[in-house]
Amino acid sequence: MTAPKVVVLDYGSGNVHSAAKALEAAGASVRVTDDRVAALEADGLLVPGVGAFSAVVEQLNAVRGGEIIDKRLAGGRPVLGICVGMQVLFARGVERGAEVEGLGEWPGTVRGLPAEILPHIGWNTVDAPEDSRLFAGIRDERFYFVHSYAAQEWELDADGPLAAPKLTWADYGGPFLAAVENGPLSATQFHPEKSDRAGIRLLGNWLGTF
Repeated sequence: MTAPKVVVLDYGSGNVHSAAKALEAAGASVRVTDDRVAALEADGLLVPGVGAFSAVVEQLNAVRGGEIIDKRLAGGRPVLGICVGMQVLFARGVERGAEVEGLGEWPGTVRGLPAEILPHIGWNTVDAPEDSRLFAGIRDERFYFVHSYAAQEWELDADGPLAAPKLTWADYGGPFLAAVENGPLSATQFHPEKSDRAGIRLLGNWLGTF
């Protein structure tokens, strides 16, 4: 079988090479690039993200990342966001009292976690639905988180002809979204590339959705 071709979008944010290595370990043929044509034509697109919500949005806009994601989703082509790469898929983020517009693929606001100690760093369990494809065979595993902000509510109306999104939750000072599976668009708040074998398995499960 031919390895699925995945582009890790290189727009100047953090963990691109560790994400690429994890994808290769999961069975993908990986290219790290900001090339728009390559990002549109790949079997899968991974959008990493490290740092502030506002900076990631600005960097993505500089390489027309929002347009690339929109075009892929319009064609039913898989996209996976990681950490802040998940957060910016929501309509807005609030950091240090400032509200910043996100990419708007999902309604809702990313806010600071209501925990006494931040950031949330380390391994945590998740509550994934039984029919999750991302978490098939790994629903009882722990995953590695590094973040102070997250989406803590899901606001997208589940009514209509499309399948309802699959939501995975975790808890740190209160519940927050650890992962979303919404048609071709998926995202994880944790870092699969830092989550040992469970993270590799999750990336392999994602590749299996192509």
